[in-house]
Amino acid sequence: MNLIFVRHGQSIWNLENKFTGWVDVELSERGVKEAEEAGRTLLSYKFTPEICATSFLQRSKSTAEIILNKMKEEIELNIETKEIWQLNERHYGALQGLDKVETAKQYGEDQVQLWRRSYDVLPPLAKKGSMFDPKTDKKYENINEELPLGESLEKVVERVNSTFTNLLELAKTKQILVVAHGNSIRAMVKMLDNLSNTEIVDVNIPTGIPLAYKISENENVKIGYLGDSDKIEQLQKEVELQSKVKDEKG
Repeated sequence: MNLIFVRHGQSIWNLENKFTGWVDVELSERGVKEAEEAGRTLLSYKFTPEICATSFLQRSKSTAEIILNKMKEEIELNIETKEIWQLNERHYGALQGLDKVETAKQYGEDQVQLWRRSYDVLPPLAKKGSMFDPKTDKKYENINEELPLGESLEKVVERVNSTFTNLLELAKTKQILVVAHGNSIRAMVKMLDNLSNTEIVDVNIPTGIPLAYKISENENVKIGYLGDSDKIEQLQKEVELQSKVKDEKG
């Protein structure tokens, strides 16, 4: 395996079940432990990354730092790090900061499910100049490309495409670790696994679990998630149920 994706460990807003998107939040205590466990898992598989790519968001960068520091406790790493804004999470527009269950109660589960999981439905867009406009954030002041005010997964696929192509090319000769987000990873998995617009809707990326591929000149082979299968299934189910409205007994 020479290309591994890791969704950042649980963030504070993951814990609080809020739409996060491009809002820059830290890891939760569980998220830190998930990142440490990911580092141990990569060590157990003798994966030695030479390039580590992250997004511009702190939860991605913190997860990568924790993973690499855990690995450096046992092996020597000579690693190049890259921060790539195109690996950011999907921009959830005006939904950012809202509680997913409360939003489902207000607009209905079906509508929120469309905003969260459909391929081509945009969320309500953020307003230009608002706190959710990336152009108001100093992190992006040197980015000349147009930055989103809200995205569907389809838009994330378009945004990630050139970065994805570059990562695949690098993986043919180097070991690549990509620490990113649920939807930027889903976008790349869609392309790697040749999934349809319908099939990708049901793909849930768990936090902190390495997802491995073998990239060569002739083919791309999916190895799959590394770790305990029951835990992986539980975490995937957790992502799936985030916007479900429970009854009083649930």
